Amino acid sequence: MGSIRCRDENGLLFIDFRYRGIRCREQTALTDTAANRKKLQKALDRIEADIAAGTFQYRSYFPNSKNAAKFDDKLSLTITAAAIVGAAPAPATPLFRDFAEVWYGEREIEWRKSYKLTLRATLDSHLIPHFGDKEVGQISKAEVLAYRAELGKATAKGKKTKLSAARINKVMNPLRQILNEAADRFDFRTPFHSIKQLRIKRTDVDPFSLDEVKTILDTIRADFRDYFTVRFFTGMRTGEVDGLKWKYVDFENRLLLIRETVVNGEDEYTKTDGSQRDIQMSQIVFEALKRQQAATGTLSEYVFCNRLGKPLDHKNITNRVWYPLLRHLGLKKRRPYQCRHTAATLWLAAGEAPEWIARQLGHTTTEMLFRVYSRYVPNLTRRDGSAFERLITGAIAEHPLDVTVAANGGGDHE
Repeated sequence: MGSIRCRDENGLLFIDFRYRGIRCREQTALTDTAANRKKLQKALDRIEADIAAGTFQYRSYFPNSKNAAKFDDKLSLTITAAAIVGAAPAPATPLFRDFAEVWYGEREIEWRKSYKLTLRATLDSHLIPHFGDKEVGQISKAEVLAYRAELGKATAKGKKTKLSAARINKVMNPLRQILNEAADRFDFRTPFHSIKQLRIKRTDVDPFSLDEVKTILDTIRADFRDYFTVRFFTGMRTGEVDGLKWKYVDFENRLLLIRETVVNGEDEYTKTDGSQRDIQMSQIVFEALKRQQAATGTLSEYVFCNRLGKPLDHKNITNRVWYPLLRHLGLKKRRPYQCRHTAATLWLAAGEAPEWIARQLGHTTTEMLFRVYSRYVPNLTRRDGSAFERLITGAIAEHPLDVTVAANGGGDHE
């Protein structure tokens, strides 16, 4: 078995292995660090795998090595045999399409199903058609930059606008990961060296005012009023509210247990570990869920569902219910996700403690809260949800709430 060693005289690493009964040592320009040892170990593992499979070609790995001449007879035979049958000699590094499949197969166990589908589409629609027939070791920095520039001129699907910086980054990131991994395994310089992601323009949140929320809830179709009430006053993400199940609704303790999400109609783990949380029910949310329980409690395991008991299709709701309602009310077009921002800004306006708000939203720290909602922070003295109750109960709730009971997680108020 080979090893990674360091020369005393210069402190540089070298690979020490045996091939065809001969001890081979190949010097590198890498200093003795843990990262460099890891990189070389990957290359050594690949070498030994090729030796075991009988496919190792010394000059392919070490083209400038003096040792390569010792084994050129075998390489020459391989090239001659390939020429006789009209085939090309094996490439020094795999084709992009082949290595991309290896990389995908090795990594997919780490990803959510929705991300796997997105990444698969990126590979099949963008990266493999463009780079598929190129050797990973021959893809240059210039080619990577040219491809990114090409994406910048492309038109977004179904739109007249160019691809956004965020969309271009989503295409380029898998390419970066694939080529960086190939560079580690086959010991070449990654073409992504010093190439940074495109800067994404920061967009401000655009929450609804409390008056706008009241107007929306007073006007929206009755079968969606409770759905959007929960969205406006819990800060749940779209997949979280669509994937909410009755087993995660704790009426006794007035809590919503966020444990799953729905993506493309299928249950998945939440966005992050930090997204796993318990949201405190306000009175208006409690009442909305009680009404919803009467409507769908025996129909489906999902709180909000279609007539077949399946999770709601958020695109269908957005296009057929949400946007038409905003047009009807003369309100600016905003995505339903602004309901989450609305909850955050209403909590802040009520003076709730940032730590409490961050927990409700599923943030592990208050950093994002201050960065995104800084101009909505009036005072930071409260530590629970009682101030929020006072803000909304008088304007929207059907029944006044005993704030002391609500703050202590009291019993049902029907």
